[in-house]
Amino acid sequence: MSAFFAIVAQTVTLSFRIGGGALVGLIFFLSVVIVVPFGVGPDLNLLSRIGPAILWIGALLATLLGLDRLFQDDRDDGTLDQLRLSGLPLEAIVLAKAIGHWIATGLPLVVAAPVFSLFLNIDPAGIGAVTLTLLIGTPGLTLIGTIGGALMVALRRGGMLVAVLVLPFTIPILIFGVSADNAVIVGPQPFTPPFLILCALTLFSFVIGPVAGAAAIRASDD
Repeated sequence: MSAFFAIVAQTVTLSFRIGGGALVGLIFFLSVVIVVPFGVGPDLNLLSRIGPAILWIGALLATLLGLDRLFQDDRDDGTLDQLRLSGLPLEAIVLAKAIGHWIATGLPLVVAAPVFSLFLNIDPAGIGAVTLTLLIGTPGLTLIGTIGGALMVALRRGGMLVAVLVLPFTIPILIFGVSADNAVIVGPQPFTPPFLILCALTLFSFVIGPVAGAAAIRASDD
């Protein structure tokens, strides 16, 4: 387990040192929150209704930042080969890298969500719902994105290709995250059913993400 947590800590440290980590993600998140209302207009009631969707889209795009380099840099400098010699299964290495990336990129978005929600005229109950759903849903987004990052090792390409590969698979998490928030802000549907589905999707991502990511990295060995 010490090797697992060492990989998590290493990933967090490198995420902050290379590419700005949390700062870049927060700036991007804030940019989405600020720019979209200019296109929508000054209707505060409309902003409060679509606010959860804006926050979720911003969080999704910010979470994808840096995923193209999550494994590629380690592969290029030989670190990935050293990690594979540590005795940990490759699936555990992928999971540790994903957790480290979420701590550096996803968790700051969750912490900032209550403040950014105020810009969108979301009421206190809605702010609590948005923060909770982002806390549950962003790990799922990261784990799905990790699969795309692992595929980059095999394809030896990065950039926007990660987003193109990953975005279709993140739509269910986006749908049920926003649905749970709208149940609190708009109603009248209950909050619990979409929230439980969101939890199930994240748990499923914890299972499929490391397995699929490890399989993609193994494919790059051929």
